[in-house]
Amino acid sequence: MPIRWISVISGMVLFVLFPLAAPAHVGSPDFYYDGHAGPYHVLVTVRPPQVIPGIAEIQIRSLSGQLSRVDVIPMRLVGDGAKLAPTPDAAERSSADPQLFIGKLWIMSRGSWKVQINADGTQGKGELAVPIAAVSASSMRMQKSLGALLAVLGLILVVGLVGIVRAATSDAVVEPGATPSPSLRRRAFIITSGASVFIVAALVFGDFWWTADASNTEKLSYKLPHLQLSLRAGNVLQLKLQNPNDVEWRQFPSELADPDKVRLDDLMPDHGHIMHLFLVRTPDMASFWHLHPQAVSGPDFAQALPSLPAGHYRIFADIVHQTGFPETQVGEIDLPAISAAPANGMARMNAAPVQGDDAGGAELIAGEKVSQLSDGYRMVWERDSTPLKANQAIWFRFRIEDRNGNPATGMENYMGMAGHAAFIRNDGQVFAHVHPAGSISMAAAELAQGDGGDAANSPDKMAGMNHAPASAEVTFPYGFPQPGDYHIFVQIKRAGKIETGAFTARVEN
Repeated sequence: MPIRWISVISGMVLFVLFPLAAPAHVGSPDFYYDGHAGPYHVLVTVRPPQVIPGIAEIQIRSLSGQLSRVDVIPMRLVGDGAKLAPTPDAAERSSADPQLFIGKLWIMSRGSWKVQINADGTQGKGELAVPIAAVSASSMRMQKSLGALLAVLGLILVVGLVGIVRAATSDAVVEPGATPSPSLRRRAFIITSGASVFIVAALVFGDFWWTADASNTEKLSYKLPHLQLSLRAGNVLQLKLQNPNDVEWRQFPSELADPDKVRLDDLMPDHGHIMHLFLVRTPDMASFWHLHPQAVSGPDFAQALPSLPAGHYRIFADIVHQTGFPETQVGEIDLPAISAAPANGMARMNAAPVQGDDAGGAELIAGEKVSQLSDGYRMVWERDSTPLKANQAIWFRFRIEDRNGNPATGMENYMGMAGHAAFIRNDGQVFAHVHPAGSISMAAAELAQGDGGDAANSPDKMAGMNHAPASAEVTFPYGFPQPGDYHIFVQIKRAGKIETGAFTARVEN
């Protein structure tokens, strides 16, 4: 008897077909947000549920002020669910750390959510909303050992049920010690055979239902979108966004009735740009670029590439839908050397100048603690000798110094914030675009605060932006999701020029 049929009977392991939750950033499921709940400076970590519906864990660490109570509420990011709040759940204070509160919330469906945080303490009350994306990435398979155990138990159950039917229609209806008559045995045989046929039919129906339900669940699993990439006119990178997923849960409720609304041009700017494109050459990770392609039509974008060396490049494209749902689409492409310098005696003028917010480096030398910048300046990663561990919230602090070791002057905000960082595992299986406010989308943060996302067109007005003059230090809250070897690229702006620092990191379990 197939294991799947036996599993239908038991019903004990329905959870094994539920999909794992996945984030917008590639391979980086947790969300980190450095913000203010009224007068309280807090660091929020949200670990999405492994199943949808499922329970998310929220950690709120007070960085200023003494909190006495923290309540957490799950709400949809847009639509009616963004206004109708359920009863809040109280987060519990950690016994090991009085500044840390831990809460758990049910996330009931896929899509854009926010965690509303209500804080109360010595400085009064405060509120903060943290946007998250809840999706399902894969279906877990049943373990063979568990399937074998269920098969044995199910077989015992079926044999026992048939035996009960036979006994109930023969031995149970005669006096103790008496032998059933031939007619009674014949009647018992017919009823037992009919019951056996019924049990087998129930198993077949259950198998059909289970397969159909598993197939429907698999269709709802989030599939990582892959870009279609091509190089045109020597240096123009053509990008076509892909949509391998059912997008109903990404749309506004008012758009669901119109099939023409289910598309890939429903994007909103995130700190001033519709798309943030990252290119990194593998395996050396020495050529890294942060560019901002222009929309051509619908899902099509184009980017004139600057001078960069030939090689195999991994591509990561960050976008945000109007519902606040962020996505990272990925791709790979082999690029020729693109340069404006003469080659083989022939002038090559196919490299575009780097301008605006575009920046990167073709020959970056990554260091463990120090990365050299231009004009003798350098970027220093302020880290101690403590090994880096996976799944731990870490403050990444970087200091920019002049050639004499003094704090750099002339620092400017870059797209409305002190800097940008990209955390990329060397095999490309982890990518996260992180800001000083955390790993969430700033456009989604604007929606979460109830500002409608209008400020997304103006980086200086968005939630999480740095409105004060930039200093010589930039920090990023983030936690490595998996062990392995990583590169960290940190971009800042000084004296009108965008600089890129590169660092290596070894992360342990």
